[in-house]
Amino acid sequence: MASLSDKIQQLDPTRIPRHVAIIMDGNGRWAKQHGHERSFGHENGVSTVRQVTEIASEVGVGYLTLYTFSTENWNRPQEEVDALMNLIVVSIEKQTPDLIKNNVRLTTIGDMSRMPEFAASRLNKCMEDTSHCSGLVLCLALSYSSRWEIVEACRQLAQEAASGAVSPDDIDDEMLSAHMATREMPDPDLLIRTGGDLRVSNYLLWQIAYSELYFTSKYWPDFTKEDFVDAIADYQARERRYGKTSEQVNDEQ
Repeated sequence: MASLSDKIQQLDPTRIPRHVAIIMDGNGRWAKQHGHERSFGHENGVSTVRQVTEIASEVGVGYLTLYTFSTENWNRPQEEVDALMNLIVVSIEKQTPDLIKNNVRLTTIGDMSRMPEFAASRLNKCMEDTSHCSGLVLCLALSYSSRWEIVEACRQLAQEAASGAVSPDDIDDEMLSAHMATREMPDPDLLIRTGGDLRVSNYLLWQIAYSELYFTSKYWPDFTKEDFVDAIADYQARERRYGKTSEQVNDEQ
């Protein structure tokens, strides 16, 4: 069985996905499988975040976006929501020195107005502390849903059109993309979902129009650096046509 270093060496360094997005699913089921409460799964999932961030940076991924807390998650039992908010903040604060050491910049997307003040302020501090880093961008999707994001972008464009700042006839996909929360990032090349479910769960719907999708039955706490590299290798084995034929793609290479 190939070692992690062997697997990394087998990757094509010219075809590393610039942006990888991940739906980190299966924490609760993993905990139940091990005879614990759901919070135990979330706590163990933090270790996977650290490992995946490290390997993404090592292989040359530029942006890593993690679906950390969706707007739908606010509907979970309050006890679990409170525990998640505290876990997110404490974990990020604990990892900030390592993020700085590894030149990783932290950022977020989502409706931060819904975040508890203690969580928002402490996360902002972590983002400020890593703002000078120029390596991997680690983006946490917090209080995020794609439909919320699209509605917000449309609302902004409607206001600009009403004020005369833009003409409705000039609105196109590029202009809408410029109003998305991810406007400072390229669209994901690869979307990974753990946990076995085969859906995208209101995550980056606009941005993943041409992303490669990779599903694994492994629960998030069991997802390893090797699994991440395997996903990259699978991505590199695919032909990305963007609506064109294989012949057209080959002619362009």
